[in-house]
Amino acid sequence: MSTVHDRAARTGPARAQRARQRSVVVVVLVAAAGLVTGVVLPRGPVTTAQSVTVLVVCAALGLLVGLRTASRWVVLLAPLVFAAAFELVRVPASGPTVDGIHLGSVYSVIALLAGRGFDAVVMYVPLAVGVVWGRLLARRAAGDGLRAGRSAGGWLRFAAAVVAAALVLVLTAGLLRPATTAPIPGPDGEPLPGSVAELTTVEVGGHEQALMLRGADADNPVLLYLEGGPGGTGIGRMRVAGEALEEDFTVAVWDQRGTGKSISALEPTATLTVEQMVTDTLAVTDHLRERFGQERIYLVGSSWGSTLGVLAVQRAPEKYHAYVGAGQMVDQQETDRRMYAESLAWAERTGAENLAARLRANGPPPYEDMLAYPDALSANPEYRDFPHGEDYDPASEYPASLFVPEYTLTEQVRGMGGILDTFAVLYPQLQETDFRRDVPALEVPVFVVEGAHESPGRADLAREWFERLEAPQKELVVFDRSGHTPHFDEPGRFHEFLVDTVLPRT
Repeated sequence: MSTVHDRAARTGPARAQRARQRSVVVVVLVAAAGLVTGVVLPRGPVTTAQSVTVLVVCAALGLLVGLRTASRWVVLLAPLVFAAAFELVRVPASGPTVDGIHLGSVYSVIALLAGRGFDAVVMYVPLAVGVVWGRLLARRAAGDGLRAGRSAGGWLRFAAAVVAAALVLVLTAGLLRPATTAPIPGPDGEPLPGSVAELTTVEVGGHEQALMLRGADADNPVLLYLEGGPGGTGIGRMRVAGEALEEDFTVAVWDQRGTGKSISALEPTATLTVEQMVTDTLAVTDHLRERFGQERIYLVGSSWGSTLGVLAVQRAPEKYHAYVGAGQMVDQQETDRRMYAESLAWAERTGAENLAARLRANGPPPYEDMLAYPDALSANPEYRDFPHGEDYDPASEYPASLFVPEYTLTEQVRGMGGILDTFAVLYPQLQETDFRRDVPALEVPVFVVEGAHESPGRADLAREWFERLEAPQKELVVFDRSGHTPHFDEPGRFHEFLVDTVLPRT
């Protein structure tokens, strides 16, 4: 009896020592996985392939960890260690979704959810669920699982593990859902012969970037649409509000580098410059000209897209029939200062003290903190509370516009984060832009579509530039039920303007 007791006394500490050694090995393994992920994916997974791969790897890692350690605390410890290592190694990455966490505004919450929130769902949660199942399997192999299963608590834990695993499987299925765009239907409901409806990619500036092409007749004039931002994705917005255009144009919606379906092209941010974006615009233009056999195409730019469009047309007018600016931008810094003053005046006039206090604390633009811009540029309800056109669809606005089949689940979530991160890279580069000085003339017909409810900080400068501008022909038209985005606020009227005015004159 004494011999058995002595052997047990010696075995207990040895078993505990082995358990501690296994725990150390597990922690090192999890930390190494987090470090590698941070090096390879500094912004986390941003494509479907990356999201699914990381999810599977983390779940498998968790399963291994659960099999190798008996401690229940590892269910929390493993994700925490992984997250700490991941965050540590990706410190050089910058942007609202990867910088420090701030919860002072709606946009900071969006940055958190579209950035670290998505990281948690596709990495940390599967890792924790994997650990839970690893521990269950280890206990079953040791003969403890059946005994635990006899208790109510054991059954509850098992049921919770099953539910968690099912949710991970549902998430995986959601991530694997492919992006699609519906064909253009003919009178019989079948795809219209000669039409084009596709999602494609083209290599631009060394990066694969996304295009949505839709039109009833591939021989129609090509229209390239440039969304605003910088950082906005126009595919969903045009899918909702641009269907009428597809009758008379082959509409090409380009997700610019770092946006929507092209969000994986954000890095390296050192090469994401306004100059490069202009070069990319011309490259996409050349691709469309060659693809559809047309010497010139139409260019429509909205907000930031109007800045990009003017610069592209100025550099290569021979590629374009005409330029159409919606929500035309002219002098970014002066507009920001005027809109700041408008927003502060509204807040003080209406008693919105919280907004007024934030605006006074921030001071007038420009800002180093990109999350300070929304208060100045979009918090004023006067910029959106007006009678829209009868055919206006709220689904053309963010974030509702992301919920179309043309985006995968990863693109839908990361698309909102891309708006913020790409904005943070490009917007500071626009502070010296002033078309009144830099673009006195364009060698193509110019059409500016302005909303009657546009901010004076934008509209006044657009008119000032337009009046000075020299062009073969030009026209400025005001839509009385529109704001900054007349092509979305009154899509039918915008379509009529292009067909009845722009096409005949160009």
